[in-house]
Amino acid sequence: MKIKVQIVIEHEALDEPLVEEIVCLCRGDLLPETMGMTLAEGKDLLANMQAAMVKHQAQDYVDQQRQCPDCGKRRGTKGQHEIVWRSLFGKLRLKSPRLYNCACQPHTTKSFSPLTVLLPERSAPELLYLETKWASLMSYGLTTDLLADTLPMETSTQAIILNTQQVAQRMEDALGEEEVVYIDGCPRDWAALPRPDGRITVGLDGGYVHAREGDNRKAGWFEVIAGKSITWDGEAKSFGFVHQYDEKPKRRLYEVLQSQGLQMNQDITFLSDGGDTVRDLQFYLSPWSEHVLDWFHITMKLTVMRNMAKGLPNHPFLEDIYDDLERVKWYLWHGNVYRALELVDLIEDHLDICESKHRAVRKLLTKIQEFGQYIANNQAFIPNYGERYRYGECISTAFAESTINWVVSKRMVKKQQMRWTKRGAHLLIQARTKTLNGELRDTFCDWYPEMARTVAHLPLAV
Repeated sequence: MKIKVQIVIEHEALDEPLVEEIVCLCRGDLLPETMGMTLAEGKDLLANMQAAMVKHQAQDYVDQQRQCPDCGKRRGTKGQHEIVWRSLFGKLRLKSPRLYNCACQPHTTKSFSPLTVLLPERSAPELLYLETKWASLMSYGLTTDLLADTLPMETSTQAIILNTQQVAQRMEDALGEEEVVYIDGCPRDWAALPRPDGRITVGLDGGYVHAREGDNRKAGWFEVIAGKSITWDGEAKSFGFVHQYDEKPKRRLYEVLQSQGLQMNQDITFLSDGGDTVRDLQFYLSPWSEHVLDWFHITMKLTVMRNMAKGLPNHPFLEDIYDDLERVKWYLWHGNVYRALELVDLIEDHLDICESKHRAVRKLLTKIQEFGQYIANNQAFIPNYGERYRYGECISTAFAESTINWVVSKRMVKKQQMRWTKRGAHLLIQARTKTLNGELRDTFCDWYPEMARTVAHLPLAV
C-alpha cells in the first residue's frame, strides 16, 4: 500500500492550483507497529510541509517587493544570498535576493533585502515561545531533548539558553522606570475612586542560589527574593528577582499589583520575614497598606531557642529559661512587644552571668541577642496576632515559603546542580514567573499580534 500526501497551493497569481507531493508512505502487512504513522514519518511530514509552505510564502513576498510602492517601477536585483530561518518544524535556508531601491524617492541605502528586513530575529515566534516555556519549567538540557524527540528540529542547549535570555531581556526592557514612590493623588482623589472588591495580600520571602562567576564554580551563594500576591477572590500571581542585581524591584512588584486591579484606595497587607531587603521593597506602593511581620519566622526562631534551652546545665539562673521563652512567645502573640523585649533582656542577663561556664549557654546567648535585635527592628510591624487570627486575617507567609520553593528551588536548587550567574538566574526567574502566572502566551501575542489569531479553537480529539 502506498499513501501519498500532497499539498495544493491556490493563489490569485496562478492560473491553476499548484500541487506538490510532500511524502509517500509505504505499508505492507498490518502490524501494531506499522498501523498509522510513526513518529519519524510524522516529523518528516511536518518538515516537508513546512519547507514547501515557507518557500512559496517567501517567494510571494519577495515578488511583491519587486514593485516600487510609490511609482510602480520594477526594482532591479543586485544579487542573492541565503538566510537561515528556524521554525518549530525544522531549520530552513531561504533564498533572499537583494533589490535596488527605486530612485523615485530618497533612501539611506542603495539596496535592501526584503526577507532580511522581514525576519530580523531569524526564529519563529512560536519556537521562541515554546523554548522559553519549557526551559522555564525544566532544565535546558531536558528542553533540548524534548524538542528533538517530538519535533522535526535540532537545536543545542546553548541556543536554548540564549533564546530564553533574549526573550526575558525583552520583557525586562518593557518594564517601566523605577521610582521611589508609586502613590499618586491625594486623599480627596482616593475617596472618589470606586470601592475595591476586597483586600490584596502579598507575601515576600528570600532564598539562596549557587553562584558562578566566570570559570569560578565555587563563588558561594546569592540571594533571590520571591513573592506571591493573592487577591480577595483567590487569584494569585508570583514574582521574583535577584537581589543586588535587579534595578527595578519595586516597579516589578507594582506592575504585578496593577495587573490585579490595584487602585489607591486598595487595602493591601504585606507580610515579610522582617529582613531589610523585603521590608524596604513594600513601602510607598499604596497609602492603604499595612505591613506585618510574619508569625512563622518568629515562632521558628523561638522554637530553635527553646530546643537549645533543653540542653542548658543546671543552674539557678537557667532553670526558668525554657518557660520564659514560652512567655515571650505568648506576649508576641498578643502584640505586647514591650513586655516581650523586657523578658528577652532578662533572659539575656541570666545567660550572661553563666556565659563562661558552658558552650551551650554561649550559643543560646548569641541567639537570644540576635532575636532581641530582630524584634526591636521590626516592632512597628508586630500586631496582635491572636486578634488577627480570630478574625480570619492572614498572619503567616506560608504561601510565600511555597512560592520560593515553586519559583526558585524546584528549578535552580533542589533538583538541579547548576551554578548560576546573577544575570542568568534573574532572567530565568522572569521567564518562569510569566509561565507560572499563565502570562507568557499573552506576552508573545502582544509582541506578535497575528500569533493570537493563528491559535484556532481546535476540536478536542475523540
